[in-house]
Amino acid sequence: MQIITLGNELLRQRAEKIDKIDDEITNAAKQMLEIIKLEKGVGIAGPQIGLMKRIFVTHTEGDEERIFINPSILETSQETVKFEEGCLSVPGFYADVVRSESVKIQAWNEKGKPFTLEANGLLARVIQHEYDHLEGILFLDRISELKRKRLIEKYEKALLKGEKNSK
Repeated sequence: MQIITLGNELLRQRAEKIDKIDDEITNAAKQMLEIIKLEKGVGIAGPQIGLMKRIFVTHTEGDEERIFINPSILETSQETVKFEEGCLSVPGFYADVVRSESVKIQAWNEKGKPFTLEANGLLARVIQHEYDHLEGILFLDRISELKRKRLIEKYEKALLKGEKNSK
């Protein structure tokens, strides 16, 4: 599995519902968890690896690994927090993004069991970020047009130079 990066049209497409949680899906989830360990990330969604299915995984510091299949965000708090975000699909680039402080989400785990989770802080942010990927939305879409344009220009220049980690 390879991480798809900015410029690939798959990142702008809405992921499809998973009809059956089978070995293919559970194996993909395990591989996704391995990717975030290797890349020192906190989450990754199916579209980021070319799997156009509604699945994402998270693993934030102090929290267990989590698999979200066919997730639905039920509630978000009115309280918001600005925090610097990055993305494995836009490697080495970061921007302050405003998101809800807490979130309530319903999904299925890799065993096909439904669960509801209320999260706040970093986990809530990661859930919202990864859920956005399922909708074809990148964190860059959540910043001002001017900042987005500048960041994309820097990203494209870095690609031309063959650099991976630029700010």
